[in-house]
Amino acid sequence: MVQQVPVDSSAELVLNNDAGAIEILADLAYRQLGIVNVIYMGLQQPGGAWILVDAGLVGTAQAIVRGAEQRFGKGARPSAIILTHGHFDHVGALHELLDEWDVPVYAHSSELPYLSGRESYPDPDPTVGGGMMSALSRFFPRGPIDVSKWVAPLPADGQVPYAPDWRWVHTPGHTLGHISLWREFDRTLIAGDAFITTAQESAYAVMTQRAELHGPPMYYTPDWESAHVSVVRLAELEPETVITGHGPPLQGESMRKSLTKLAKEFDHVAVPTSGTYVTRPGSPK
Repeated sequence: MVQQVPVDSSAELVLNNDAGAIEILADLAYRQLGIVNVIYMGLQQPGGAWILVDAGLVGTAQAIVRGAEQRFGKGARPSAIILTHGHFDHVGALHELLDEWDVPVYAHSSELPYLSGRESYPDPDPTVGGGMMSALSRFFPRGPIDVSKWVAPLPADGQVPYAPDWRWVHTPGHTLGHISLWREFDRTLIAGDAFITTAQESAYAVMTQRAELHGPPMYYTPDWESAHVSVVRLAELEPETVITGHGPPLQGESMRKSLTKLAKEFDHVAVPTSGTYVTRPGSPK
């Protein structure tokens, strides 16, 4: 039976909510937009350099822009947009944002077919997870989108353009080219959907944002073996602060213990007992 990995209240961050983007650290803020988070990377100051991580749902572009202007001033434009992956809820506002900002986009080379109009993601599996979000997943867009004018592969050496303190980590499973972002000096992890901090299959959990550690969203994960390896890799980093694509940010020892438990017991607490991709990895269709 798939279960959540609970965390106690000491793992939840005390956040500075400016009624738009919510500050996590002095140079890191996030905004929940419906079912997904976007992240602003950069010190809060007018005219300061910053990066947007992921691009939300269709219809959220102006909310993303307003959050940016609240942190960085009117007319704020990022140096770049970094994508953890290209699922619809992480690229939904991308075209509209690029029309306004005209900035480079970076993603793992294995994600480029889904971002340049060439391939669609594997079908979702609405039979796993048992919640309304899983049931609705059959209707979610699979792409592809075409932002080939702006998109480029992340540097092969792990560097993150315009963010010298950060490195990208290949964390496949949820998608072939999924990445996470890691900053060593303060042990901050942006995990994307490699693991998440709410039960994304449940509409109720999405609304309440109750803090629980989970594997990647089940209905959209086609390769569970790779997903397990990725969670183990991230747990071994022993992060102090984690921000995920879905759910609230968490920090501290309680979070690390829960992440270690998720990694060790992944097959029992994260992988569905049955489903389309449980015994065979998915491939693009």
